[in-house]
Formats: sequence, C-alpha cells, structure tokens
Amino acid sequence: MALADDPQKPSRKLSVAFANARKLGARRRHAGKPRSSPRDAWRIDELPKRPPIQYFLPNLLLGVVVALVVGIGSAYLAVDRGRLFGEVQLGEWTAYPTAGTPDADPYSAATTARTGQVPLGSGEGLAFFADRDNAGDRLTASCDYRLSGQTPPARMWTLTAIDTNGALLKTGAGRVALDSREILRKPDGDFDISVATRARPGNWLPVAGNAPMTLVLRLYDTPLTTGAGLQEISMPAILKEQCR
Repeated sequence: MALADDPQKPSRKLSVAFANARKLGARRRHAGKPRSSPRDAWRIDELPKRPPIQYFLPNLLLGVVVALVVGIGSAYLAVDRGRLFGEVQLGEWTAYPTAGTPDADPYSAATTARTGQVPLGSGEGLAFFADRDNAGDRLTASCDYRLSGQTPPARMWTLTAIDTNGALLKTGAGRVALDSREILRKPDGDFDISVATRARPGNWLPVAGNAPMTLVLRLYDTPLTTGAGLQEISMPAILKEQCR
C-alpha cells in the first residue's frame, strides 16, 4: 500500500513554521522583561517644570517692594495717627502715663518727636485730653460747654483748648488758659467752668473759631504720674449747652 501524499504544500508548511518560531521568540522576550511598574507611566517631559531663571529676579524684586510698602506704610500710619499708645481712658478723658518716660514705646516716642509736643515727665505731672463731650459728640469751638465736678489730686492744674494740630486756640480775651489758682469753687469743693467764645461770669475758659478742638487738663505734682489708681478717680463732666 503506497503512502498517501501530505495534502499541505511545502510553502504552507514553511509559513506555519515561521509563525510558530515568531510566537516562541515573543514569549521568550516577554519572559525576560521586568514587570511593569506604576512609575513606567511617568514621562520625564511630563514632570512639573521649575520656573525659568528670568522670572526669579522680578519676583524677588516684587516681594521686596511689597514688604517695604507695607512696613513703611504701617509705621507711618502708626506715627501719624496723632494718638499715643498705652492710653488710659477715664470717661471722655484720656491720659498717657508712659509718655515722656523711658518706658515709652518707640511709636509713641516717634509721634512725640514728629508733632513737636513735649509731654510731661513722670516727675512733673500728667496730662488728660478730651475731644468729645458726655454725649459722644466731637468738641468744637462753635459750641459752648460746661465742665462740672472735681479734678484729681494735684498741687496745681491748668485747662487749655488746642486745635487738631496741637496748637493753642488764639482768643481775643488776652489769655488761653485757666488754672487752679483762680478757680471759684462751690461749698462742697466742686466747680463749674464755662468753655465759650463769649465772656461768662465765674470760671471761664475762652475759645475762638468754629473748628474742632481738644481740651487739655494738665495736673502738676500729682501722685497719679505712675498710672496707679487712675481707674479710681473721677474727672470733670463735659456738658454741651448751645451751639451757634
């Protein structure tokens, strides 16, 4: 019996052999490769890039300018605010016990130097300032006021009126102050002081104009210079009477 011929042609056998060889080679190459890692998904060109060097100097200069503006501006506002730090509030009156002493903060010292005002030293006395009346309204020279009550203990005190620049109000009465040596008191020791542009009987502090003003009560040789016991004393009330 003769052997039957293979139905596949020689070319067909050859192509099948090459295909099997390619598959075997691919399996071998795949087996030799390391396993894939999540890091393989990163590409070096996709990593965050640092800003170019040409942007560093402008950003640095901008930061320096902003720091200078904020620092100098805040310091100027603190010095130009017209009020010192370390204040003690007693009703409508405000005192600064540390002003003019070695314990004064740098801003208060700079404000004093800028305005040219000389505060009382700790061995001289203490000054109280009031720019509003008992109703909370701003004091103005166009209105008449009455100060009623007593002053804290002191060997001597003076009462003056100043403008917003800290200068004494110029009046036509020939004086700009009232002191304790000429004050008229009631039997119980209280007093009434009229603050007005026109002369008044009794105790009268002359003022002039119609601009805002501040009353300054300076106590000389007083035990309150250290600031101790300030909260326990009473200050004169400031009552508005009439305005023009």
